[in-house]
Amino acid sequence: MTPPVVAIVGGGLGGLLLARILQVNGVASTVYELDASPTARSQGGLLNINEDSGQGALRAAGLYEAFCRLTRPQAEGMRVLDRAGTVYIDQRGEGGRPEIERADLRRLLIGSLDPGCVQWGHKLAGITALGSGRHRLHFTTGHHTDTDLLVGADGTWSKVRPLVSAAVPAYCGVSYLDLRISDAGRRYPALADLVGPGMFFALSDHKALIGHGGHDLHLGASVRVPQDWIESGGVDWSDAQAARRALLAAFADWSPELQELIRSSDDKITPWRIFALPRDHVWERVPGVTLLGDAAHVMSPYAGEGANLALQDAADLALALSQPGQDLEAALTSYETAMFARSHVAAEHSALGLEMCFAADAPQEMVAFFTGRGGE
Repeated sequence: MTPPVVAIVGGGLGGLLLARILQVNGVASTVYELDASPTARSQGGLLNINEDSGQGALRAAGLYEAFCRLTRPQAEGMRVLDRAGTVYIDQRGEGGRPEIERADLRRLLIGSLDPGCVQWGHKLAGITALGSGRHRLHFTTGHHTDTDLLVGADGTWSKVRPLVSAAVPAYCGVSYLDLRISDAGRRYPALADLVGPGMFFALSDHKALIGHGGHDLHLGASVRVPQDWIESGGVDWSDAQAARRALLAAFADWSPELQELIRSSDDKITPWRIFALPRDHVWERVPGVTLLGDAAHVMSPYAGEGANLALQDAADLALALSQPGQDLEAALTSYETAMFARSHVAAEHSALGLEMCFAADAPQEMVAFFTGRGGE
């Protein structure tokens, strides 16, 4: 049987891992990524990689040992505070969810692929159905390619998703400003101690400072607000001083120590909104097309499931496609059935996490959840 021509749109973690496991199993694929190069943009902060999902996927890729060498086991801890700076939880790492910089994991995956597997600077302009499950991809470069299997790994605003689903991500009610404090241990040791080496949650009254500690502090200053909040206040968020003033006004009743995390942030402050697909998002089987990661099930980040789901999706899809004599459509049906079930559970957890973080009495519900006092 002639191997299928596999095109993966999107060079994030899921798309790259899919290509890697297919490669390990002797199946060729091409990843089309809109970024001009691997270093074209920032890749975000630390990720917890779960033992029963993301780590298993990396084992299937033959990259687990290399992954372990890049992790920060000391970063598995967690601190939970309220706006006054009262500490409710201060846990050290307990193993099972080592943390890794997203950029480091992406570099590991890119470096594991054959030369030419990733085609950089290929922004998808359109898709033409050719019949019998085949599709032609048109890129803004003027280039086009035909494929037997099209995998949308292109994130929240996937251009492949409309081939299988009319669902559109909806605003979750939370906007945030992405903050980073570089070289915090040397420049701001008190703030590094306040955040700690692992996950950090400061929660109260529909607001939050959430992120990770380490050499650099990476935080999101988040607020539960209408979707137009970023534009409606007249703030030029590209002006770091103006952005800090606006955030300090929003967090005016928080402790001086927590406010200092905003005051001391680097000058690049980026606004974002949280979007999610319906928790029960599914679609009918469409020949020759499937989705993985955020393209299939983008959800809020408040359960730490996004990267792990993308990695597990990629591993499951690659292994299904690599079975000798496997019918392509049977493999896609098997993959999607399992993916729909686990993503629904994860989306429920993520929605619950959002509610715990942004409740009026936060962090009480989160503290009860993590300390087992929910029934008291």
